[in-house]
Amino acid sequence: MALLGYSFEIMRRNISVDIQLERHEAKYVVPYDVARKAVEFAAPFCTPDPHGSGTPAEYVITTLQLDNHALSLHRAKEWEAYDRFKLRVRTYGDPVGNAPVFMEVKQKTGANIVKSRCRVPFEIWGEDLIRNPEQIMGEFDSEAERDGFLKFVRLTREIGAEPFALVRYTRESYFGWNDHYARISVDRRLLYQPTRSWDDWGRSGKWRAMDTTTAQGKGFPYSGVVLELKTLGDAPLWMIELVEYLGLERMGNCKYSTAVWQELMFRGDADRLDRFQGI
Repeated sequence: MALLGYSFEIMRRNISVDIQLERHEAKYVVPYDVARKAVEFAAPFCTPDPHGSGTPAEYVITTLQLDNHALSLHRAKEWEAYDRFKLRVRTYGDPVGNAPVFMEVKQKTGANIVKSRCRVPFEIWGEDLIRNPEQIMGEFDSEAERDGFLKFVRLTREIGAEPFALVRYTRESYFGWNDHYARISVDRRLLYQPTRSWDDWGRSGKWRAMDTTTAQGKGFPYSGVVLELKTLGDAPLWMIELVEYLGLERMGNCKYSTAVWQELMFRGDADRLDRFQGI
């Protein structure tokens, strides 16, 4: 789990960009009680994410996943392409207009993650922003910030990406307090819904569970939660010991692809990607 990289954030009014290089992520689908043991083990080395609330401190993430009509981004994950990316648009909490929207490009090359992210006001996000990006070009303070935005727009246009699915889940997150970058998170209540809307955020559709044993497709006798460990540099000793202590076995878990697979299964033919296009 060795990594090399850095992260920085530029903020101005309601627009910002967050770029992280060479990040490694390790995911584990585990019973909820195992996730609780992981959090308890990490407690002396971590502090709760300040954006969470309640006990444990949590927040809701809603992600709009873009893809083209061939579902190329889903196929890249399904085929485990060495170099692939995702286009996603994310908001936190209730998507009612008082929280910003984050436009993200998440690239994966081998085991390394490169993520660029820019933040725009809730009311600006939509298809018109992709078609007419010049409307906010003057709002960026730096070239790096502008480039993060233009990268998302360029890739969306190049592959003809459109909205295909919404993914929603509840996240419990912790930051390593004495590490350059170390995070542990637990995602539960995983939901999805097909969509063709750029800005509905699930208000008009029906959410469907995708954390059942069938949807997860792991053959487990339980519905698992997603435990995730993230680092930028060498993994801290406590994180390595956590994995050894709980006997965790790393496994892939792409929420977007899980949504696609389950929706195709519901429609009666898991091998016919074109059926997903009819949503």
